Amino acid sequence: MLIRSLILALAMAGASSHAWSCASASGIDFSHFDRNVRMQDDLFSAVNGRWVDNTLIPPDQASYGAFNQLQDLNLQRSRKLIEQAARAPDSASEQGKIGALYRSFMHSALLERRGIQPLRSDLQRIAAVRDLTALSGELGRLQATGVDQPLLFSVAPDAKNARVNLLQLGQSGLGLPNRDYYLQDDTRLASARLEYERYLKKLFTLAGFSGAQQRARQVIGLETAIARAQWSNVDNRDPLRTYNPLSLPALQTQAPELDWPGLLRQAQLPQVDRLNLLQPAYVRQLATLLQQQPLAVWRDYLRARLLDAYAPYLSAPFSQASFGFHQQALSGASAQRPRWKRGVALVDAAMGQALGKLYVQQYFPASSKQRVTQLVDHLLAAYAQSIATLPWMTPATREQAQAKLAKYRVKIAYPQRWRDYAALQIRERDLLGNVRRIAAFEYAYQTAKLGRPVDRDEWQMTPQTVNAYYDPQLNEIVFPAAILQAPFFNPDADDAVNYGGIGAVIGHEISHGFDDQGSQYDGDGNLHDGWNAQDRARFNALAGRLVSQYAAYEPLPGHHVNGQLTLGENIADNAGLAIAYKAYQLSLKGRPAPRLDGLSGDQRFFIGFAQVWRNKVREQQQLKLLLVDPHAPARYRPLGAAVNADAFYQAFDLKPGDRMYKPVEQRIHIW
Repeated sequence: MLIRSLILALAMAGASSHAWSCASASGIDFSHFDRNVRMQDDLFSAVNGRWVDNTLIPPDQASYGAFNQLQDLNLQRSRKLIEQAARAPDSASEQGKIGALYRSFMHSALLERRGIQPLRSDLQRIAAVRDLTALSGELGRLQATGVDQPLLFSVAPDAKNARVNLLQLGQSGLGLPNRDYYLQDDTRLASARLEYERYLKKLFTLAGFSGAQQRARQVIGLETAIARAQWSNVDNRDPLRTYNPLSLPALQTQAPELDWPGLLRQAQLPQVDRLNLLQPAYVRQLATLLQQQPLAVWRDYLRARLLDAYAPYLSAPFSQASFGFHQQALSGASAQRPRWKRGVALVDAAMGQALGKLYVQQYFPASSKQRVTQLVDHLLAAYAQSIATLPWMTPATREQAQAKLAKYRVKIAYPQRWRDYAALQIRERDLLGNVRRIAAFEYAYQTAKLGRPVDRDEWQMTPQTVNAYYDPQLNEIVFPAAILQAPFFNPDADDAVNYGGIGAVIGHEISHGFDDQGSQYDGDGNLHDGWNAQDRARFNALAGRLVSQYAAYEPLPGHHVNGQLTLGENIADNAGLAIAYKAYQLSLKGRPAPRLDGLSGDQRFFIGFAQVWRNKVREQQQLKLLLVDPHAPARYRPLGAAVNADAFYQAFDLKPGDRMYKPVEQRIHIW
């Protein structure tokens, strides 16, 4: 399912022990201001510069900022809830399962005694792969195990019939973050490839295989060939290019080398007769690779993917090897997260809604939901006003955009119906078995949707997730409870700061329905572009200017922001800020904003926006994000949006010569 979230990489980063604090009446944290930097020259540094200078990224983290601070708070809260659940008398209850799963992860001594033993049967099955038919079957069987491999099945609404679920078949299976790590000629990426080779060699050695170095090199050679066949992240952003529905006979014609009926049978999908092929050219080239590459190399590839997937749940040598590559080499962390944090993360990933139910009961006030609902209503009203006055849009397209906006669904804090975990079996002394059963449970849950109407009440994030998202196929905006806290939303803070914080978040998610991807879907979630050609051309011209603006940013020497990859998020940032400002003005109802902390309401609004993007990131992590993340780096998000906001110029009296000044005719206003 195509989901456009506020933050991807930052939300996935870990947390530190620092809490958010703010003593000002407005909700602005002045202790982090760099008074030597003018707002007119660098909004991010003026608001966050002292924090950046005085803050060290915790050794177990790749990045650290406002999102991480809330995640840390949620980790501590979740740990408390899990430990309370562990005392539940009924081990078969949801709370009993939560406690048993956590304890299974914390039984580290048991893992040390077992070593590689929990994977013996899997390794024996891979060793038995002796022909292409057996290899096809193994690719199918692995779908339900959580082990990554070149073909990935998922379930999402049919892009052109959004009330019906359709099986999706897409590319996957790389041990490095994406294809660029294999194909680009860059010293940093070459270093990552060497680290990957060392990691694979370590895994093969720990698992008892001879010739570990040669096996590692051959696996990387195969993955490089797979990477060459894969589509780029930019190509995969095109919803029309990735919509290729076809029947099973047509799929067999596309890639006859594979035993598709056998693969689908092993994937527990024998009745599927139609699916969407996300990257047709990739599947054709992969089928050729499956036939041409030696089976011995394919077996080692499957072993590598198996060992990599399960290493965090094995004995310390495997777990440390996984950390050394994924968190240290690729992301720059110098210390592994404490075991309790990793245990909490496992519970959150496996039984997130069960944990979320406890989280909401204890930590989320109903009053916050009511206030955020009002904010959403104001933002939607402001967006409707904006659409009504856009100078580049003709009446027919304007009518279509208003009709779509009127159909937006809003979900706030937590789902109305919680997920049922009764069928999930958890055993306290079987961590790897639990991980397998969790993967199988999730796979069965997703594939059971096939043949059923799309559930429009389902949530794709848990309440304790510090993030938000827009789903174009459901035409909905979703704000989990965890993001409805300071610095994004503070019930005791000034409206201006809240509109700059959570208001811009809300505006961001609304705007995804009208970015370069979302605008191709109608109000019912179908891939149907109702715009006329003239308006689409005008929109694309404005978007092209935004691509150029962000492509000029250079977070690392020689590595610029990919303006095309980040286009959707940049449109949402710019439009979200503009709409949040309009909504703030509407909330004043013609009255002047009070002056607080020596600042006007407009000044507080933009400062509130800038302070939520407080963040530091390690170089290795920054490189990875530039290649895989559809979001611009955190410091460029307030800068990139504010330079296009006329109200920012008025609030701080920008003049030619100020570093953030853009002539009026160069400012980009899309929504």
